[in-house]
Amino acid sequence: MLRRFSGFSRGFLSLGVLLLSLAPVRAADAPKKRDITLDDLAKLQRVSGPVVSPDGEWVVYSVSQVDTKEDKSQTHLWMVKWDGSVDLQLTYGKDGVSSPKFSPDGRYISFISSRPGAAKGDQVWVMDRRGGEAEQFTAITDQEIGGYSWSPDSKKLLLTLRPKNEPDAEEGKPPEPPKPVVIDRYHFKQDIQGYLRDDAWNALYLYDIATKKAEKLTSSKNVNENDAEWSPDGKWIAFVSNQEADPDRTNNTDVFVVEAKAGATPRKLTTWEGPDGGQLAWSPDSKSIAYTQGAKLELLEYSQSRAAVVALDGKVSYPSAKLDRAVRSPNYSPDGKLSYLVNDDRNQYPAEVELSGDGDRPLETQQGSVATWDAAAGHTAVLFTNDSDPAEIYALENGGLRKLTKHNDALMAELNLVPTEGIEFKSKDGTDVHGLLTKPAGFKEGSPVPMILLIHGGPNGQDEHSFDFLRQWVATKGYAELNVNYRGSSGRGQDYSKAIAADWGHFEVEDLLAGVDKAVALGVADPSRLAVTGWSYGGILTDYTVASTDRFKTAISGAGVGAPMSFYGADQYILQYDNELGPPWKNLQLYIKMSYPFLEVDKRVHTPMLFMGGTSDMNVPLLGGEQMYQALKSLGRPTELVVYPGQFHGFTRPSYIRDRYERWLAWWDKYLKPAPAGAATDIRKQAE
Repeated sequence: MLRRFSGFSRGFLSLGVLLLSLAPVRAADAPKKRDITLDDLAKLQRVSGPVVSPDGEWVVYSVSQVDTKEDKSQTHLWMVKWDGSVDLQLTYGKDGVSSPKFSPDGRYISFISSRPGAAKGDQVWVMDRRGGEAEQFTAITDQEIGGYSWSPDSKKLLLTLRPKNEPDAEEGKPPEPPKPVVIDRYHFKQDIQGYLRDDAWNALYLYDIATKKAEKLTSSKNVNENDAEWSPDGKWIAFVSNQEADPDRTNNTDVFVVEAKAGATPRKLTTWEGPDGGQLAWSPDSKSIAYTQGAKLELLEYSQSRAAVVALDGKVSYPSAKLDRAVRSPNYSPDGKLSYLVNDDRNQYPAEVELSGDGDRPLETQQGSVATWDAAAGHTAVLFTNDSDPAEIYALENGGLRKLTKHNDALMAELNLVPTEGIEFKSKDGTDVHGLLTKPAGFKEGSPVPMILLIHGGPNGQDEHSFDFLRQWVATKGYAELNVNYRGSSGRGQDYSKAIAADWGHFEVEDLLAGVDKAVALGVADPSRLAVTGWSYGGILTDYTVASTDRFKTAISGAGVGAPMSFYGADQYILQYDNELGPPWKNLQLYIKMSYPFLEVDKRVHTPMLFMGGTSDMNVPLLGGEQMYQALKSLGRPTELVVYPGQFHGFTRPSYIRDRYERWLAWWDKYLKPAPAGAATDIRKQAE
């Protein structure tokens, strides 16, 4: 049940200023640090990318920041020189941009934007790297652009297109009312996309730059074609597709290859009965494709992707076959060496793999997480973050990282940040479990503090050594925060991840409670002042946890569910229900067993609980929180429900994200930091 949750001015000192005084700086003269506040949510610049230019001399990337007046995030492109000497903002205005790329000759930078132009909606735009205004490059009117890439000779674009849900309104006429959605598909809903129409399939098109004409690449119909990549010689296009008789009923994606000409017939290269694909990477000689291979359908949501390479003749090999860790984002160097990003026990790092062997060699070993990376002309740029530094662009060279961008350096220099430490402990059955513990600012040994057990979603994800706004903000409020990579999480191998298959709310709860015991034993957590909070699968585990113990004084469950059977057909996980649990009418007792938070709520749940969710969430619909709220309300137990209009599983409206944090804190404070006698304790007043 892959229920993920994420959702969260530069300054420089010149050499002349530094040389003004050779006298040592006294501690009293140093700038005073301040606590991080919710206002800093709007000040943080969220860096993403990077994309390296063909000559290796520049890196283009994106920077997003909250616009409080517009109540949304604005994303613009920046470009930094490889030596770090120049960092330029390329785009401005209220219309955001995404998917930056360089043309193969390196002269142009392209991106997707819905800014006003000759054609409405998301279109590909291009701008000269040397400066000047961007120009609309495509004019696709009847479909939506989901992705694109340049052909090696710069004469074509490869577009990923999907039919629009509703046609654009004619100029000067009011939009027509939405048409009824007629559904005849097995998998018929998806978060953000909504209800899936019968024609809602991604298809690949070749867009001729000279004629501005788009032609369908393949002869395939009613299948998704994704993650397409040109071969370096320009002759072939590889892509990922599920072309079973009914693609909605299986996760069996494969790697296909097709000639780079309109109307060509694709050829399937892989035969594994499970997911083959992910991001694809061609070898420099255009003879093979690196990809990732996942587990079979019964382990759909616990799949650990392994490295794989398929030749054009269909022969598959498995480099680094003994590496029991998930990998992604393959990358070939110009000399044919292959590397992947490795997800490993609270960290993520790039590693070179042996093409004909079992070994792998980390390319850098700093504690932290390399989120994305790109390479060209022998230069590799990564997006790296650690416990104290938000993500920035770095050059990966000589086994180390050299920082290229400094978007958040000035802000971080103002803040009194606290460290996060790794902890390890044994679960009830002796299983080794790992987590992270963040102590509050000013923590004194021997003086335990109130603690929040904050549970990550997924479950097949992990809490990492990466910058986390919430950890830092909670620390300023006097709370410790505990993050546990319970069984089901990634980073610890396939057996660890699949241990909870068809057994939700069991081993995870034991692991979480063992982590709490560890924090108490370390003298950090006050056992009489504990709270548990989570979103997505973390919200589900919050429900399970409070139904398993009364040791928590309060709990907050976001986008959770206490009765899995009620979600069959109501969320987007129909394949997981059918293949991991079986349909309810075939395995009713298992559904009843896993629904103990709701079906036994009167006997098991006595903890005051706050429930939250978005009205447009089709990942974990609001129904789950509503049911648990209604049950506790019926029993007369302390509870509250907060509904966020128009929000999907991951919130996008900044004011709602801030509101959620405020309400979390008010709810924790109400039960873990009781106000003096006579003081107002109304949660609504505290959160406003």
